[in-house]
Amino acid sequence: MTTDDAHLGTPTPEPARPQGPKAPGAKRDRATEGRGRRADQNRRRPAPRPDLHPKPGPSASTFGPSASGPSASGPGTSLSGSDARPATAATTARPETGTTAQRRAERPSAPGHSTPRRHLALPPDPTATARPDTDPTAPTTRPETGRPEAGATRPGVHASAVTTPRRHTGPTPGRPAATGAPGATPGAPGKRPRAVPWLALAALAYALVQFVLVVPPLAHALGWDETVYVSQYDPRVPAAFFSAPRSRGISFLTAPFIAATPSVLVLRIGLTLLSSAALYAAFRVWRPVVGARTTALAALLFAGLWITQISGPQAMPNLWVAFGAVAATGWFLRAVTGREPRADRWLAGCVAATALFRAPDAVWLALPLIATALFRNRRTLPYLVGGLAAGLAQWVAEAYIRFGSVQDRLHVSSATEGDMGLHLNFDNAWSSLNGPLLCRPCTAATLDSPGLALWWLALPLLAAAALAYAVRERRLLPTALPMAVAAALSVPYLLMIDYSAPRFLLPAYALLALPVAGLVTRLNSRRALVLAGLLIAAQLLSQSTVLTQVTASAALTNERYRAAADGLRTLGLRPPCLVSGPRALPIAYDAGCASAQVDGNNVSTTVAGILDRAAKMPTALLTARGQRPPHYARDWTPYPLHHTPGWTAWLAPAAPQGP
Repeated sequence: MTTDDAHLGTPTPEPARPQGPKAPGAKRDRATEGRGRRADQNRRRPAPRPDLHPKPGPSASTFGPSASGPSASGPGTSLSGSDARPATAATTARPETGTTAQRRAERPSAPGHSTPRRHLALPPDPTATARPDTDPTAPTTRPETGRPEAGATRPGVHASAVTTPRRHTGPTPGRPAATGAPGATPGAPGKRPRAVPWLALAALAYALVQFVLVVPPLAHALGWDETVYVSQYDPRVPAAFFSAPRSRGISFLTAPFIAATPSVLVLRIGLTLLSSAALYAAFRVWRPVVGARTTALAALLFAGLWITQISGPQAMPNLWVAFGAVAATGWFLRAVTGREPRADRWLAGCVAATALFRAPDAVWLALPLIATALFRNRRTLPYLVGGLAAGLAQWVAEAYIRFGSVQDRLHVSSATEGDMGLHLNFDNAWSSLNGPLLCRPCTAATLDSPGLALWWLALPLLAAAALAYAVRERRLLPTALPMAVAAALSVPYLLMIDYSAPRFLLPAYALLALPVAGLVTRLNSRRALVLAGLLIAAQLLSQSTVLTQVTASAALTNERYRAAADGLRTLGLRPPCLVSGPRALPIAYDAGCASAQVDGNNVSTTVAGILDRAAKMPTALLTARGQRPPHYARDWTPYPLHHTPGWTAWLAPAAPQGP
């Protein structure tokens, strides 16, 4: 049955519940959507409540006369078609505002109902996109067919049951639009707060410590082993003797710097920047494995060691082996557990780079990785073996060219290291923990300030605790594998040689820093975190104290080499020239001369070779205080070298005589 709408004049289907027309000027129907409900309520004024006791006067029935249905039968009832409902005072309409049934339909509905609320006339809302005259839920019909239009409510159906979604091109009132523009508030939807780059800050702090505490004292001269590596590709001086255990990775790394300028300061600055970048890159590999906080803390713990800080600007291979081992182990875990397509290639590259810097260490690095791959993921085996072979190719080729075969080079290397075998070297490692840079022999070495070395004793205990937590949390591989690789890399230096240097264990320290950092980040108690922070701060402070002392001692030794070279130039030694003796390698490099040894760990010639070359070029033999020259140099002329601890230069007869 249809009725005549008094306001619109449009025949409409009779609804199950009377529903009045929308108030003039209403923007949209509250029953269609719930978006922006709170904003609409705050913006609109409340509608007046209907008068339940109207004044007597002429009124119209809720449903006017119709040609096809009865009208109201009296004040007590209201008929709609054949349905009769008890009449109330609300069914009587006020003349000036319409029927009371319409006003009751416009009141706010109880929870669970979606009866439209009366809307007062409001200014146009710029955020709304639907037009008021095309409300999708208005119960209208098509004039030509009499059928309800799309989106209209069918008779007998609740208003909230059938709705047409309203398109919005702008932000919904009460809900701010997500934006990625710069300057957006951190709490805005769609804009994640930017995380603090803790790992980058740790690498930056590592570089700053080197620039402040290490580079200035060491900016004028190179150390003993540094001169061997740097001289290989220095176009201004003859290359020093390159012994069998050495690898040429650090020589390749320093070649661009030394070819461009002879400045030691430029070399130190370049290595500082490269080592800081390598620290970031190596530990960055572990972020998807252990998380950002653990990664940054591990980098800080490793970079805070004095031997890590002094090794950054030095031309020594052990620090770069540590970076390669950390990166290779991280890429291996990502290849095994994460199924990343490029992790295998990065793994092969890191293993190859490690082999370039120190070939024997790369073999020890690959052993636990290969063993793990056999049980977890054999797909990584070709990359591991291929990377190791690529890195060892140069070392193997040099073995055949210089020594005859790989076996012969290993034999010579063992003799150079002092006949490698089973040697429990823990005591020597402990004695040299706070310096000197090389403890060979370590018979007279004693540990200064043992309290500053307690971290070395606590390190295995902390690693064991981290392993126990990993077993309980069922995340064993990310913790156990770096510990296994660290143990493998420590074998030749703790069990197979009889001397020590603090830099030998740098790869083990770098790998063990990861499980220790994971143990610290698992702490939940505030008191435990504060205690851990204080211990870490004390550790960093103590390491800076040791760094200052060792750096000053190393700078003094390097300056003595430089002073001896200046003394030789004063005596008339000019390139081409030759220097022999126990300290010949660094002094000859500073003087621009070639070096040669007839005994010791760097034997490169014979007595006949020394005498033959002495007859052709200026030659000097160096001895320490109170030491007599060998028999073949007894008739050479001695000259004390000033600004040295009593060193003497013995000039061969063919050499120009000094004043």
